[in-house]
Amino acid sequence: MIKSMTGFGKAVAEIPGKKLTIEVKTLNSKGLDLNLKIPAWLRVNELEIRNSLATLKRGKIELLISSESTGEQIKFSINKPLALKYHQELKALQDDLSEASSEELLPLVLKMPDIYLTSKEEIDSAAWDMVWSEIERAIKEADNCRTNEGSVLEKDILARIEAILTLLKQIEPLENERKERVRLNLRNELDAFSSSNGAPQPDQNRFEQELIYYLEKMDFTEEKVRLKKHCDYFLQTMNEKESQGKKLGFICQEMGREINTLGSKASHAEIQKIVIQMKDELEKVKEQLLNIV
Repeated sequence: MIKSMTGFGKAVAEIPGKKLTIEVKTLNSKGLDLNLKIPAWLRVNELEIRNSLATLKRGKIELLISSESTGEQIKFSINKPLALKYHQELKALQDDLSEASSEELLPLVLKMPDIYLTSKEEIDSAAWDMVWSEIERAIKEADNCRTNEGSVLEKDILARIEAILTLLKQIEPLENERKERVRLNLRNELDAFSSSNGAPQPDQNRFEQELIYYLEKMDFTEEKVRLKKHCDYFLQTMNEKESQGKKLGFICQEMGREINTLGSKASHAEIQKIVIQMKDELEKVKEQLLNIV
């Protein structure tokens, strides 16, 4: 099973005096990158929230919790001793300046610093349980979104790996033709060299020995076997319970090495065309893996 790194989840929690909107967004990233935007009064629970988000394993993950007051239990009061002190000082200043002003001092007092007292916002255990339940709901929804998108990617990747295996089989019928073509080319080159230089024809047994040595160097049976094993291992890894994006990426690198070596040894136009098609399919697989957890 594979999962995409992009997903979205949303939930709403209503607690006394507040309505919280919880959103979890996940995007591509090489590792786990957590970004929390939460009210200050929830910072005491930040570690617990981060640990839960870490279950998403990989990606750029953003948690946004916005708080909206419902008008209930709004607690504030006026700092009366300070207000009286402000008023006393302002009145004394008026008297000292001998200014008779019709302006009321109360509006000025109410604009002075620290006049309003607000109780420190805290969340009790019952309210936190409600919020926590909705946070987990949003995370689960984002994870389900990743799973659904991952199933679409999985179908595309499977089709491309199967295409590489099919192309690999298409090479087999061309191998005997390739060897015979190499043999004829070498024979013709030697005949042409002997004719132009008046040299005797080489010993046939020695020619065959050298030909076998040359063909052994060009043989890519080992590369074909390794490529087949890498493809099988890739498919096996895709079927694991956990999504293995990084591991699949490493397997792709090994597949690419075998395909490149096969192409460099081919010396056959049709085989090289097949190799190019295999490279194209593998590159598309790599692009898809950039979005897998």
